[in-house]
Amino acid sequence: MTDTTNNNENTRHAFIERYLEYLLIERGLSENSLSGYMADLDTFSAFLKERSSSLEEVNSQTLMLYLTYLRSRGLKNRSIARHLSSIRGLFGFCASNDLLKDDPAALLENPKLPKKLPVFLSREEIAAILKRPVTTDKLGFRDRVMLELLYAAGMRVSELISLSIRDFDAQTGVLTVFGKGSKERFVPIHYIAQDFLNQYINNWRPAFNPKEDNIFLNRSGKGLTRQGVWKMIKRYAQEAGIKRSISPHTFRHSFATHLLEGGADLRTVQLLLGHADISATEIYTHIQAGRLIQMHRKFHPRSTM
Repeated sequence: MTDTTNNNENTRHAFIERYLEYLLIERGLSENSLSGYMADLDTFSAFLKERSSSLEEVNSQTLMLYLTYLRSRGLKNRSIARHLSSIRGLFGFCASNDLLKDDPAALLENPKLPKKLPVFLSREEIAAILKRPVTTDKLGFRDRVMLELLYAAGMRVSELISLSIRDFDAQTGVLTVFGKGSKERFVPIHYIAQDFLNQYINNWRPAFNPKEDNIFLNRSGKGLTRQGVWKMIKRYAQEAGIKRSISPHTFRHSFATHLLEGGADLRTVQLLLGHADISATEIYTHIQAGRLIQMHRKFHPRSTM
C-alpha cells in the first residue's frame, strides 16, 4: 500500500502499512477516507524523519511538538483535529496489537472546535426546487426523482449515485442504502417519492440505454458523478430563486431538521441518517431546543399571563 505519488525510495513504516490494511480490509473504509489517513500519516512520518526519529521513539512530548508544527503551518483547528485523529488511530492499533508497548497518543486531546450549525432549507424552498425540473423528458424526470429521494431519505450524494435497481423494494417502499464503510441501512420513503421512483425505473430509465446497474444514469447510460449531481442542484436552486449556496448535503440537513421539527426523536434520525454515533446527530439539537421553547411558551401557565 505504498503511496506511489511519493519518492519511490521512501516506503511507509511497516506499522503504518498494517494499520492502513486494517482500515481497508477490516473497517471497510472508502477510498477517499483511506486517502485522508494516508496523507495525514505521511505528513507525520515526514515530520519524524526530519528529526531523525521513528514511530518506536514517539512519546507525548513528540506529539506536542507535532501539534506545534501543524499550527506553524497555518492549519486550522478542524484540520489539526483530523491529523490527531489519524495518529490516535495508528497508535491505538499498534498498542492493541502489541506492536508497541505503550500508546503515546492515549491522552492526546483534540483542539476545541466551534459547533457549526447545519445549513438547511425551509419547506417552501424545498418545494420550490422540487418543482423546477421539467418532467416531460427523461433528464428532467430523472432529476426530479433524485431531488425527491435526497429529501425523502436524507441520503449522502455518494449513496444516491451508487443506488442500484435491487436496492429498492417497490412493495415495501424501502431503500437499502450503503453508507460510509459500506454499512447497510434501510430507509423508508414516502408514497410520493415511491411513485416517482417506480415511474422512473419502469418508464424512463430504459430510455437511457443502461450500461450499468445504477438506478440513475447519464446520457451515456452510465452512473452519475457527485459533481454532476452538485451542478444539477445548484442550477435548480438558482432557478428557484434561492440565493444561498447549497449542495446535495443541504437536502440531508433539511431532511433531518424537518423530521425533528415534526416531532421525530434524535435516535430515529440517527438511524435514518446512518450515523454510527449519536454525537454526529446532535448538531441538530438546536431544532429540538427551539421546539421546546415554543412548547414551553405555549403551554406553561405563567407564559400566558
